Amino acid sequence: MKIRLFEKKDAEKIAQLFYETVREINIHDYSKAQVQAWAPDNIHFRDWENRCSDRFTYVADDKGVIAGFGELEPNGHIDCFYCHKNYQRCGVGSQIYQAIEAKALELGLKHLRTEASITAKAFFQRMGFSVVKEQEVSCRGEVFINYLMQKTL
Repeated sequence: MKIRLFEKKDAEKIAQLFYETVREINIHDYSKAQVQAWAPDNIHFRDWENRCSDRFTYVADDKGVIAGFGELEPNGHIDCFYCHKNYQRCGVGSQIYQAIEAKALELGLKHLRTEASITAKAFFQRMGFSVVKEQEVSCRGEVFINYLMQKTL
């Protein structure tokens, strides 16, 4: 497994990974309507190539298979962070997170923050994040619970 920065050729695989992970993993914590709003049938609802290029996006590459990805914005916000449905609970997320934290330290950031799903909350707690608050957010007509979380570096 190699952790590397996003390349434009990864965009389609990342879009598919996002869709499948939300639809098949997050469905355990959210309703069908919620996951359909979160990961719509049109996987190109987001400009994956430009969004992933505009931030520090780390990709776990397992001999051409994208096993996961995580996005760090220059202000310390971790946006998308997903592991492939077939790579859950085998250390991929931890490796991606370590790359993100190393970059944050290199940038001189003092804190990292994220809005973690119910599904991802325990992972981020294992990485040293604390819950700032539970919140309700809206996405395409559905309301979701997630957690604003922060870690001091």
